[in-house]
Formats: sequence, structure tokens, C-alpha cells
Amino acid sequence: MFQAAKQASRTRLNGKDDESMHVESSSSSYRLSLYDKPPLFDVTVEEFETSALDRLRILAEIESSAARNRSWDETKQVTITQCGKYLPLNSNSASGIDLQAERRKDQVGHFALRLAFCRSEELRRRFVKAETTLFKIRYETDDSSERRAFLDSKDFHWISVSTEEKNEYKQQLSHFVSAKSEAEFTNEPFYKVKWTTIIDLVEKRRVFLKSGFAYVPAKEQASIIYAAFEERLEAALLATSRAIPLVDEDTRLNPILDNLAQGFTAGVPSDWVGSSETTGEGITADMVDSLAKQHFPLCMRMLHQSLKKDHHMKHFGRLHYGLFLKVLGLSIDEAIAFWRKSFAGGPGADKFDKEYRYNIRHSFGLEGRRMNYPAKNCLQLHSAHEAGCPYRQLENSPENLQSALLSSYSAQGLTLNDLPEIMSQVKKKAYHVACTRVFEITHARYVKKGEGLGDGESVTHPNQYAARSIELEKEVKMETD
Repeated sequence: MFQAAKQASRTRLNGKDDESMHVESSSSSYRLSLYDKPPLFDVTVEEFETSALDRLRILAEIESSAARNRSWDETKQVTITQCGKYLPLNSNSASGIDLQAERRKDQVGHFALRLAFCRSEELRRRFVKAETTLFKIRYETDDSSERRAFLDSKDFHWISVSTEEKNEYKQQLSHFVSAKSEAEFTNEPFYKVKWTTIIDLVEKRRVFLKSGFAYVPAKEQASIIYAAFEERLEAALLATSRAIPLVDEDTRLNPILDNLAQGFTAGVPSDWVGSSETTGEGITADMVDSLAKQHFPLCMRMLHQSLKKDHHMKHFGRLHYGLFLKVLGLSIDEAIAFWRKSFAGGPGADKFDKEYRYNIRHSFGLEGRRMNYPAKNCLQLHSAHEAGCPYRQLENSPENLQSALLSSYSAQGLTLNDLPEIMSQVKKKAYHVACTRVFEITHARYVKKGEGLGDGESVTHPNQYAARSIELEKEVKMETD
């Protein structure tokens, strides 16, 4: 694992590919993988980070599904949809697809996240749970012949129960199969494993126990495989945690790994850089108040309300809110007009031009370093000490948070009855899940519970929330016109 990590940190400057860069292990032979062999090829830092982030999008959505009590079918569908976007992985029977590239990305992303999530018992537990769920979904949706070939290629430490042994325990084993005749029972495979490896089946009384072994019918075979995947991954993570101090020497990997480790808390943010792509048109200063009441997430809505009340805003509030509005579609001229109007009764014209106009132009890349700064995502707002995520900052003041939610969204359908569900997510520190649930409640005419922004995706960026809200409203208007 360490060798793969060190190789993953090497940057290839020539940009060329070669035969050694393909996945060279049995892991690439099938869509399913136990990740028992680390990839031993050169990986650029960019590929390392991109592969990890795209995989983390899937795992974060899986954990979000658990937090939102989605059914297995709902979780499965959401995961399949997200995998189609960020982590496609086709069977060998697929044609016209670069299977090696897909499996290379799958392998790199998995092992990169091992480095990020091996550092504490809590992170390891969450990683194993999410990865096991992803494996289960892939197992259930895999091509049957390829799945059988994969199983035959691995040793799952099960013992095939002989006909003689089956007949010896026929009375007990017959309870676990639907055989209607002697021949059907004889042809029904059973596997014998240590009972401690399949606790879930033991708890549900779906196996026969004898002398420390569980007799598992073929229809329950998947449980043995899932347990083996989970057990091996737990052991691998512990081994990785012992080697991680060596990786800490690499200053290029550490910031990436630290950022990845926070992904379960805020999800993996999308990059929102162009307003015209999200809203379809620019907005004016006079439109902001109306948009705030209808389409803004709580973080930006509270900043807007504070600005209207005080006609002033501290530096980080102006920074976060200003960048949000810029990406939403507020041009530089409209931004200056908006802030000048918002500060009415505050600083005079000369003071405004001296103290605020420059900063507004700076955020648009027109002054100073001339960088076109992006808006802050949820992960960045979670770590902000000022003007950050209200779900996080008001976590220890539940009354204030509930009051803010009701005052902000009661006109859009949020009621007292909705608060316990939202607050339960806040207590779990699943802040982006709480925000997503608010979106679902306030957009109930467009999306159903569990659908998130419409396709199961959770909120990971304030502009993502606002842009999707505006988009849904436009879609309804187009349908009714």
C-alpha cells in the first residue's frame, strides 16, 4: 500500500502513457474487485486527486442515503445514477468502452481514499461501511456469468457441504431452502463457514449452526462474500494506518488527504464558476431580494437578511456573499450597485469607493492579483469561523437554528413538524443532509423526499442549491406556458 502511495505522488511531466500504466493484476479482469492488490504504476498527483474525489462523491452520497433513511432500492438507484456520472464501471461484455481506463480509475480512487480514511477508527468504520455498500450494489447489478467467474477466481474460505453431510442434517437444512423434492434438495448447494463471519445471517436465523460452523444455502451466498469484503478491507485499513506516517513526508499528498477526509461531512462540492451556465442569464441588483426569499440556502439567506437589517456586513460576510452573488450572475456593475444600495445610510460615497469598491472589483479579478475567485463551497463554509454554515455554527444553539429556519422558510412550506428530522441530521453532523432536506421540503412541488436536488444528489455548494431552485421554477413555468 505504501509503495502504491509513494508512486501515486510522482508527477509525470512528459504526459506520455505506456504499458506499465495499466492495471496489471487480477483486479482488472473483472468489474468486481476485493482490492487485494494495490496498483503498482505511476500516477500523477492530478489523477490521484481526481480519482479520489470522484469516488468520494459516490461514498458520500451512500452515507447521505443512510442518514436520510432511504430504502435499499432508493439507495441503489441513487448510487447507480451517481456512478454513471462520476465512476462508470462496465462489465467485460460492454463494447466500445475503455474498460482498462474505468478500472484504473476505480483502483486509484479506492486506494487513494484508503490513505485518507485510515487515520482514525471512526473514519475507517465509515469508509468500510460505504465501500461495502458500493460493492453490494455492484455485485447485485453485475453480469451473472462474470460474477461467477470472479467468485471462482477468489478464495472465500468456504467449504462445500458434501451430499453425505447434507443428508446427515437434512431435517435442519431443509428449513432454509424451498426444495419441493428429494432431488431438488440434493442439488441445492450449501457452504460451510465460521459462524462469526456472517453475524447478520445468524441474527436473522437464516442458517444452521453446528460445531462453530454455519451452513449457508446458495441463495445466501452473497452474505459470505460481503462479509469477506468487509473483513479484508478492515484489515487492509489497519495495515495502511501503520504505514501512513511514511506518507506524511510527502507535502503534496497531505493537503489532498486532509481535504478528502472531510468529504463525508460536507459531501464533495461541485465547481461552480459560471453564472450563465447555472441560471441561464444574469441578474440585477434589484432582483437579489426576491431571489433570496425564494431560492437561497440558509447560509446565504441569513447573510442577506443581516445585510438588510444592519446595512453593513463584516469582511468575511461580504466575501462569501459577494462571491455567491457573482457566480449566481451579478455583474460587476450590478454588484457595485447592489452593495452601494445595501449600505445606504451607512458609509458615504467617498468611503464606499475607498473601502468597498476596490474589494468588489478584486473579487471579480479586476484588481490586485486579477484572479477570478470562485464562490465558497459547503466544505469551505463548514470550516469558516465567521459567516459560515449556520447548521454547523448554530449546532449548539438549536433554538436559534430552528428559529432561523422557520423565519426563512415558513412561507415556502417548512413547518414545526419538519424541524425534528432536520435537527436530527444536524446532531449527526450531517449538515449537508440537513440542508438537502430543507431543499426537498421547500421544493416539494418539484421533488419528492429522498430525491435531493432532483436526481438524488445532495447539496454541496450554496450556488448549486440556488441554481437548481431557479432551474426547477423555470421548468414549471415553461410547462405551464
